[in-house]
Amino acid sequence: MAQSKTITVEQIGSPIGRQPDQRATLIGLGLNKMRRKRTLEDTPSVRGMIHKVRHLVRVVEEN
Repeated sequence: MAQSKTITVEQIGSPIGRQPDQRATLIGLGLNKMRRKRTLEDTPSVRGMIHKVRHLVRVVEEN
């Protein structure tokens, strides 16, 4: 079975006072609390979600 690429994102910003669609995007990524990390499949749709809330999350580099 081929290993698919993954990307790890960490929430660094609060959704308080943000637009409802940005909060929904964070929940869609599996993030809803500060400093929470999720490892997701690296697909164009996930990249688009990350781009939409790029000011609230960061991509974590793992070695």
